Amino acid sequence: MSSRVAGLMTEQWGWQPTAWLEDGLPTWRWRFAPRGLMTRRQMRSAGLAPGGRPPVARVVCRRGRRWAALWDGSELVAKRTPSAAQLDAVRRALAARRWCGRCEQDVGYCIQVSLGLCVDCHAAGRGGGGRG
Repeated sequence: MSSRVAGLMTEQWGWQPTAWLEDGLPTWRWRFAPRGLMTRRQMRSAGLAPGGRPPVARVVCRRGRRWAALWDGSELVAKRTPSAAQLDAVRRALAARRWCGRCEQDVGYCIQVSLGLCVDCHAAGRGGGGRG
């Protein structure tokens, strides 16, 4: 649903001659968006997060085949820092994914859920154990 008109008046950025309205959001071509708007990757590299806010605009590239949501950099919040207990829980969960129940070893990689065993145990034909 694209209504491409030459230029767009916005409350936040004023008259934008290269913008148009698409899906209810001001939209620009790649590198034409006003300063201060950030994509998810830019937020992540800056240590910021949307804080539950919806995107305020979007940018399109590759002749409209790719697009990215944009957030206002002044409204972003700092990323949350995980607690020691949360980090420990993630560490234990990842370690459990590396544990083969058949040979009872940490195999050093995440075991495929479809196999349910490490590659060596599965190749040796020592049993199913998988969900598939």
